[in-house]
Amino acid sequence: MKIQKKIFKVVSVLLLVLLVMPSQNAFAGNEDRAGQAGAGELLIMPFPRSSGWGMSNTSTVKGLEGMFLNVAGTAFTKSTEIMFARTEWLKGSDVNINAFGLTQKVGETGVIGLSVMSMSFGEIQITTVDLPEGGIGTFRPSFLNIGMSYAKAFSNSIYGGIVIRIVSEAIADVRAQGISIDAGIQYLTGDNENIHFGIALRNIGPPMSFSGDGLSFTASAVSSDISHTVEERSARYELPALLNIGAAYDFLINDQHTLTLAGSFTSNSFYKDIYAAGLEYNFKNYFMLRGGFNYEKGMFDKATSTTAYTGPTAGVTIQVPMNKEKGSMFSIDYSYRTTDPFQGTHCIGARIAL
Repeated sequence: MKIQKKIFKVVSVLLLVLLVMPSQNAFAGNEDRAGQAGAGELLIMPFPRSSGWGMSNTSTVKGLEGMFLNVAGTAFTKSTEIMFARTEWLKGSDVNINAFGLTQKVGETGVIGLSVMSMSFGEIQITTVDLPEGGIGTFRPSFLNIGMSYAKAFSNSIYGGIVIRIVSEAIADVRAQGISIDAGIQYLTGDNENIHFGIALRNIGPPMSFSGDGLSFTASAVSSDISHTVEERSARYELPALLNIGAAYDFLINDQHTLTLAGSFTSNSFYKDIYAAGLEYNFKNYFMLRGGFNYEKGMFDKATSTTAYTGPTAGVTIQVPMNKEKGSMFSIDYSYRTTDPFQGTHCIGARIAL
């Protein structure tokens, strides 16, 4: 009875959010709102497995990567999972992403998690009105988000979780900070639990705004020698909230070979909606090969395309057991996403499951 009550509470909260948010046009998929949100880094997948799927694996993501797609997936952590990843984002743009995460099982069915994602833009010249070419020093923009999660297996079929994420964007003298919340559920069914369903709400939070000395200047009245410091207010911007719904089916060929077909639909608040499909081949959990495709309206016409991504994604995993009795594993993951312009997005990571 206690488990049923908890399941009812989680499902009720998600349904309430789903009912309320559309009334506020939060998930309208309205192209007229494109570009009105900030904190776009919250939409980037910093880990290679889900990136190789094209993020079509909302219903099947398991372990630490779920913190950036569907947090319910972290409930599948058996003991401890640690992951490091580095992404060369839009190769040629000199933007790199470093990500780290840790999940730890607590009790019989609970899992807590920590994730850190940092974007590096390199050094940028400081320029002024008098010195537009720079030459007076450099600064480094800093985009950072830190997530803390809790997920739980409510039964053998239902898994749910929540992430609270601190978001920070800063340059030398201007900074914005905010907070966002993700929530998700996964449901397994079928004779062999090979049918998957998932739903996730992501990036829900209050608006953010920039502040700092960079938004102030010194001025004086025309008829006075007294100087005043004037601080300008920056406009507030919304977080890029989205709703992600997915399903998948495992084709259990035999004990050694499995094919998984997955699909998802992403309803973005401030961007075009995205349809994703992916296929993964799994050989005894030692070798995994995956590919995917993302589609959004107008992406094949340069006159109407609003994304650098051209659709195809691919990835590979090589996984080696470290202790068969405990089930501990070490894996290397890689993914690639095609882009135009630039030379694609490359992501490589290492994962340890203890």
